[in-house]
Amino acid sequence: MSAVGNKTLHGLIVETFRRHYTVMLDGGNRLDCVLKGRNTALACGDKVEVGRVSGGNAITALKPRQNLFYRSDAVRQKLIAANATQILGVVAPDIALDEMLLNRWIVAAEATHCRFVLIANKRDLPGFPVLRNRLKPYEALGYPVVETCAKNDVAALWPWLEQQQSVLIGQSGMGKSTLINALFPGAYSETAAVSKALGSGKHTTTSATLYPLPTPRSGWIIDIPGMKVFGLAHLTPNELTDAFKDIAPLVAHCRFRDCRHDREPGCAVQKALHEGGIHPKRLELLQTLIRESV
Repeated sequence: MSAVGNKTLHGLIVETFRRHYTVMLDGGNRLDCVLKGRNTALACGDKVEVGRVSGGNAITALKPRQNLFYRSDAVRQKLIAANATQILGVVAPDIALDEMLLNRWIVAAEATHCRFVLIANKRDLPGFPVLRNRLKPYEALGYPVVETCAKNDVAALWPWLEQQQSVLIGQSGMGKSTLINALFPGAYSETAAVSKALGSGKHTTTSATLYPLPTPRSGWIIDIPGMKVFGLAHLTPNELTDAFKDIAPLVAHCRFRDCRHDREPGCAVQKALHEGGIHPKRLELLQTLIRESV
């Protein structure tokens, strides 16, 4: 379909590839578009206006965002999704779980005011009980764990998806593409086997794609490529601390307002750490992120 004349159309970005986008119009039709101008960065989930320009259809305006989920380092940033309400972190027993990476996803979700839900996939594998035990500390923090097997049973996921705008995130090989295939049989998302020699997955998703939930359900899911790094350099030390729900309540009790929760006297966070109230890896991550942000 093509935009007609000078008429402005409204829609949702459902696929991104460099500076090319697929927009699902409010009526359900889809348009392939380019971005007019180079001063705006767009992501799946963005609401936009589309018009006709010389040579084809173009995104002419970005509507206000509810939020923006992205990663960054000292040099650049990578947009992931806009207007999300929850982040779904996929883990599995046959891939070496990078808990520092997992915690970065959680921090990013909290900083974006999104609910974070863990999807423990590949429940049929023999190593699943070990994975379940590793995830208990996250349940204790209040993050739900939903057990599933993408190859034969995803029923437990549907109640968590209804009326939510979700981002599916995970290391390569955790089964994200298989989950998408199970939830959306017409998606034809490519899948690939896990590399046993490396203990890591082969990349199968190459660009972000948004899938509307099938009628009569409302909401959508954005599937993004698997990733090995997730920088949060765009967050200030205070924003980072606020994103740690186990640490943030303690900060008001530190002796110094600018406490870095390292070696300062009278640090309530260090006191909780020594008493077993905070997992050492959580505080280690907070201190690492603060160093990266300054």
